[in-house]
Amino acid sequence: MSVSLEIVSPSKLLVSQSVDMVVIPGLEGDIGVLQEHSPMITVLRGGEVILYEGERVTARYFVTGGFAEITEERVTVLADTAEPSSSLNRADGERQLSDAMRELGEAEKAGRLDRLVPLMEKVQVAQAIVDVTGSSH
Repeated sequence: MSVSLEIVSPSKLLVSQSVDMVVIPGLEGDIGVLQEHSPMITVLRGGEVILYEGERVTARYFVTGGFAEITEERVTVLADTAEPSSSLNRADGERQLSDAMRELGEAEKAGRLDRLVPLMEKVQVAQAIVDVTGSSH
């Protein structure tokens, strides 16, 4: 039993295939999707979309956020940006995290409340890059 998966970014269709299971980075936590999953729409946080055949991971893609629509037969990931996780670089992630933390601190000091949420999201995405590139797959 498989589920049809599509990962789409604004610039292209990145993946269109059937998988046994897919794990997506939901805002509230990771969501494992098998065929006949309850239908839902969820917001995505920065993190990995992990594709499985049986118990074997076949591919990993990093998304910076977006939405996912889940039906009993299909998962459609509408990502803000998406790329193979293998293309990420830990040093770049650490630099992005440092920059985002600095910007967040500056916005807090300046009382720029309108900047806090987008900067917190930027910190979360950069931290996810560091986490993904620091773990062994």
